[in-house]
Amino acid sequence: MAGVSYYAAAAAGTGRPSVVQFGAAPNRSRWVSRTRLRRRNAGGRFGLDSNSELQVEEVDVKPSSGSMVEIELVATNTGSNLALHWGALQPGRSEWVVPPAGIRLPEGTIRTPDDAALRTPFKNSGSNSTLKIEIDNQGLESIEFVIVDEAQNKWFKNNGQNFQVHMRPPAGHHHQGQQHSATAGSIGRKNRDVMQLLSKNASTNDQVNKAAEATPSKCTVLDLFIKSLQEKHGSQVLCKKVFKLGEKEILALMSQVQGSTKVHLATDHVEPLILHWALAQKPGEWKAPPPGIVPAGSTLLEIACESPFSDAELNGLHYQVLEIELDDDSYKGMPFVLRSNQTWIKNSTSDFYLDFSRRTAKSSEVTLPFSFSPILAKNLLQKSSQNPMLIFFPCIKGTSDDSKGTAKALLERIADLEEDAQRSLMHRFNIAADLVDQAKDAGQLGLAGLLVWMKFMATRQLIWNKNYNVKPREISQAQDRFTDNLQSLYKMYPQHREMLRMIMYTVGRGGQGDVGQRIRDEILVIQRNNNCMGGMMEEWHQKLHNNTSPDDVVICQALMDYMNSDLDIKVYWDTLNKNGITKERLLSYDHPIHSEPNLKSEQKEGLLHDLTNYMRSLKAVHSGADLESAIGTCTGYTSESQGFMVGVEVNPVKGLPSGFPELLKFVLDHIEDKSVESLVEGLLEARAALRPLLLSSTERLKDLIFLDIALDSTVRTAIERSFENLNNASSEKIMYFISLVVENLALSTDDNENLLCCLKGWNHALEMSKHSDDQWALYAKAFLDRTRLALATKGEEYHDILQPSAEYLGSLLGIEQWTVNIFTEEIIRSGSAASLSLLLNRLDPVLRNVANLGSWQIISPVDVAGYVVVVDQLLTVQHKSYDKPTILVVEGVKGEEEIPDGVVAVLTPDMPDVLSHVSVRARNSKVLFATCFDPKILSELEQNEGKVLSLKPASVDISYREIPESELLVSSSIDTVDGQKAPSLSLAKKQFLGKYAISAEEFSDEMVGAKSRNIAYLNGKVPSWVSVPTSVALPFGTFETVLSDKINKEVSQKVKILTEKLDQGELGALSEIRNVLLNLTAPTYLVSELKEKMQSSGMPWPGDEGEQRWEQAWTAIKKVLASKWNERAYLSTRKVKLDHSNLSMAVLVQQIVSADYAFVIHTTNPSSGERSEIYAEVVKGLGETLVGAYPGRAMSFVCSKNNLESPKVLGYPSKPIGLFIQKSIIFRSDSNGEDLEGYAGAGLYDSVPMDKEEQVVLDYTTDPLVTDCSFRTSTLSSIARAGYDIEQLYGGSPQDIEGVVKDGKIYIVQTRPQIGGEELEVDELLDLQQLRRHILDHLRVYLVVVGVVVEVRRDGCVVGDTTHAAAAPLDCSPNIPILSSPAAARLGSHPAAALGGEAGCESSSRDAVH
Repeated sequence: MAGVSYYAAAAAGTGRPSVVQFGAAPNRSRWVSRTRLRRRNAGGRFGLDSNSELQVEEVDVKPSSGSMVEIELVATNTGSNLALHWGALQPGRSEWVVPPAGIRLPEGTIRTPDDAALRTPFKNSGSNSTLKIEIDNQGLESIEFVIVDEAQNKWFKNNGQNFQVHMRPPAGHHHQGQQHSATAGSIGRKNRDVMQLLSKNASTNDQVNKAAEATPSKCTVLDLFIKSLQEKHGSQVLCKKVFKLGEKEILALMSQVQGSTKVHLATDHVEPLILHWALAQKPGEWKAPPPGIVPAGSTLLEIACESPFSDAELNGLHYQVLEIELDDDSYKGMPFVLRSNQTWIKNSTSDFYLDFSRRTAKSSEVTLPFSFSPILAKNLLQKSSQNPMLIFFPCIKGTSDDSKGTAKALLERIADLEEDAQRSLMHRFNIAADLVDQAKDAGQLGLAGLLVWMKFMATRQLIWNKNYNVKPREISQAQDRFTDNLQSLYKMYPQHREMLRMIMYTVGRGGQGDVGQRIRDEILVIQRNNNCMGGMMEEWHQKLHNNTSPDDVVICQALMDYMNSDLDIKVYWDTLNKNGITKERLLSYDHPIHSEPNLKSEQKEGLLHDLTNYMRSLKAVHSGADLESAIGTCTGYTSESQGFMVGVEVNPVKGLPSGFPELLKFVLDHIEDKSVESLVEGLLEARAALRPLLLSSTERLKDLIFLDIALDSTVRTAIERSFENLNNASSEKIMYFISLVVENLALSTDDNENLLCCLKGWNHALEMSKHSDDQWALYAKAFLDRTRLALATKGEEYHDILQPSAEYLGSLLGIEQWTVNIFTEEIIRSGSAASLSLLLNRLDPVLRNVANLGSWQIISPVDVAGYVVVVDQLLTVQHKSYDKPTILVVEGVKGEEEIPDGVVAVLTPDMPDVLSHVSVRARNSKVLFATCFDPKILSELEQNEGKVLSLKPASVDISYREIPESELLVSSSIDTVDGQKAPSLSLAKKQFLGKYAISAEEFSDEMVGAKSRNIAYLNGKVPSWVSVPTSVALPFGTFETVLSDKINKEVSQKVKILTEKLDQGELGALSEIRNVLLNLTAPTYLVSELKEKMQSSGMPWPGDEGEQRWEQAWTAIKKVLASKWNERAYLSTRKVKLDHSNLSMAVLVQQIVSADYAFVIHTTNPSSGERSEIYAEVVKGLGETLVGAYPGRAMSFVCSKNNLESPKVLGYPSKPIGLFIQKSIIFRSDSNGEDLEGYAGAGLYDSVPMDKEEQVVLDYTTDPLVTDCSFRTSTLSSIARAGYDIEQLYGGSPQDIEGVVKDGKIYIVQTRPQIGGEELEVDELLDLQQLRRHILDHLRVYLVVVGVVVEVRRDGCVVGDTTHAAAAPLDCSPNIPILSSPAAARLGSHPAAALGGEAGCESSSRDAVH
């Protein structure tokens, strides 16, 4: 019923004829309030009086009629003279209006004498009266009406109010934060700030891992016993089994040491025990052991032996132990019972039994445990030749990493107890309840282990019942005990609530007393009442009597579907099979179901009624997400359940919010609506109202948790049901549904701040669309990207926490590998995230089309050809070398990776910043780099793996075609010379010139890198409205001098040893070197010199705030120096054959500007090469989120240099995190490879603030840069103008500039030559081709520039050492290019740019000669 909702309201105006006096006229007063109509059930039924009702049978928007709304009314059990007295309301007006002329009115409609209302007669149909109205809702908000029986002068109203049918505006207009009127067909959302739903309780992955390491699970004395056997005696554990003895345990274990096989029994039972035992060569056998193997003090009996336990102690813990050495390996097992005084102790009602068949086989024939599947058995048998222990004792692995990232001890404990758990669900839930404390001690990983185990159970990967009769009451009591324990954790550990909800979802509520017993009793009532005592119904009764399970919910549903289909047996099997129940599974029950239902039509009505009610009993025990039973538990069951659930506690939960029961009734009334919008609104309003109770220690908290789980699950199923109706929906409608699902996901997430910010963004996008803001699609696209990123982050979090446990426990329990492989994926699919992802996929192409974004973002445009290779992450192949031109199609690109050798293109759905490290590398290396937004295109490219493609980028698209290898070989040979290798890059090692600290006035190329020199050059030259932070530096050679100081002798020796390892290829030495360097001690003369330079420059000295502050600063400095040995930088030097030992590191020291925004400017558009256009990216907070590998996109814009007042936004920000810091100092790396041609060390080394940045989840709906057009234009224009002015200071040479905005003022923190910043004209290209041919004809060409010796390689790169010319002017920029060729001279570039390399020559001279 799209587009319409139902209201009851006081009349805005009636237009009733004044000459007619009716006894109960409509209210003519102004509209006062709107009250909810009581809707009895789905379909729009409203009570008129005790015998009649009004039903809205059909309300819909006709797709073929634009905004035409059709309303069909049915009044039941009424007189034959009914009429509809009605009018319409317009937005913002409270008086009735008559629909305008031209609207087709129902037959018989007349206008009232005062022309203020319409009167339309109903048509009679038996005892009912019907009326259909079609009306164009354009310009109309709603229609209001009353019903009049003209024969009796009787008016029908709704509790004194007029009826109202609201012709709802587009769905997106009713979003979170607006006040909705309460209606019978639409729920009134409270006008709450969405941040009231904030939860920040989640543990990060790092915290989870640290907690797992710092809080190991408590070792019991039995754990210590096993450890002592393995460590002290060298025993190999062949098999083991732990049994429960009430609150205590007994361990039975078989071990082998030096050819001797022994059975060990150990227990923490306090009272003295006697072991009554035997040996068995076949199942069920009791055979007395040979006299020669019985322990001392034993008594041999006819078919058994009795042996006393001995007292022992480990680490102060008392236990009892008994050891039996076997003389024969033909025994299959050892049955036993225990005796304490005169009390016999058994394993529930059975004997204890240690199964020897799990020990290592000595022959090549291996017997697998019976519970292994044939597929898994085959796989394990194949693996057993390398590691036979893998089969029989899975926790003994060939590698110690199998349990990494898990609560290993807990999972192995679960595996030990699984055999007992398979006896019945009662056993399983009781065992789970006993393990809750151990799981709690292991933190989130422990709870992950419980979830994995319960999920394996719920998906029928584990046996539910094995030859054990248990009453349904006992199952529900065990569930109740388990979920009570989970409820306690929910109260105590808010950071684990999300995981605990997921466990409870898999388990079901359970319940004490009669809840479970009703399952057993009520089936007898059903059979007796409906005369179905035999056949399938009796077999099902026996199964229910013996051991009920969640399968019974499916069986009951299948029976109901069978009867609703006029006894079509195919429907019965379809329902079963669709839910995973096959004939084989029915036959596998202890009391199998052999028969099909064979019922009679006369039984149908009674059985359907009884089974519908019986389903409540089943779901109350077995379902964690059944809405009706969850609501009934919290609010009390209705009278309809009389005869069923009798004697069950149905008292409502105390303290429910006002109107909450009515809200839940609204939800149930609308549960089957075709149009789900109102239903989902009601569900979310219920969840939001419930939330405060879930965050407190409310009485019967568990019942409220299960209610919330059920509401959550119903939202998901409702949204999935709506997909077909959304096929032709407007973008606003889809955005509104996205906002609903984001809200639902946020309500189920422990740390939901990012999701709530996404929700606010979607609501704002809807408002922008509503007001026809021309930026709405671009803005919505940013939040679509951010929402996708949130989903991806959540998926990674689930995978990191759950998948290792699934894999390890799966291996222990013999779960089939395909089930384990998709475990995390199925967890995600069972929640709202999957529905949200589908909605985002529907909206994405719409937004790209409206915003003219195309299917691609071209980051580095280059025509290329190569072989297609598909990889998952660029990080995993960044240091690989491909031996032929390669096009990488990559799923994940973070932003800090290197481009592998041999790669000519990187195509990815990921969205690194255009100015990220990998983007810059791609442009510098002339590699095509692009983001693909269309999954279909990306899939097509992936299907071309191994083929040779030619790619040609355009502005927002890439065309490609398959080409023969011969064409590729020809194109690849153009730029190569056979048999010749390019020489390595060389770098002169800088010397220490006697100063440990220098001021900006002393910066030179012998003392510091280009980063520091450029900052010094800008100081005093930039416009007055642009500032440059005060700077000092630790110059080149300082680090080496400090390392050689006698106070650091030990550190120096360790570094020397580790460097030798590194030279031998041991890359693990890199992290060791970094750690060792953190032990450096600062010489006193370094401290004093740095203090003097900082204070004389007006910078604060950290030591003035205490010695601890200086130590923080010194640690930051050491981290910068140590970053010379980070993996990415070291491998980059190897890649270009640069001598790593010649790389010198200076440290630039600057006071941090507490930025509102940070930006990076490229004064030539890097994507298009357009020299007249500035490109920039802006982030909120510090710039590390822009230049580092922080997920999401920055705000991006371009600005013409001819019109700096009119920046054009290309994309709004999607980065979820901003970094902020108060008053502090930052220490920036500044190496002599900062802008080395062919290496470009910028970004490879670390810059470290003295204080840790604060991570803040960003809310762009309150950011004026995003929401205030005037502020945005002013700020972006200032950034662009700063870039333009700085470029002019460098003679028009393109610049890569970093800076921040604070209180509207621009600060520039560094500038460098822009990589790939030149766009050449045709005549310049011809000139360069001649120059290039000349270079390729000679192996080595040397250019002698004033004070500069430069080598030009065959590939056109310029390498060599540079020195400043002695006669260089003092105010000359270190970035002003030198003259190299006519083309370069015209372009203002130097040889590197002319030959296709990056700019960045460090000479300060403008003069050059060949």
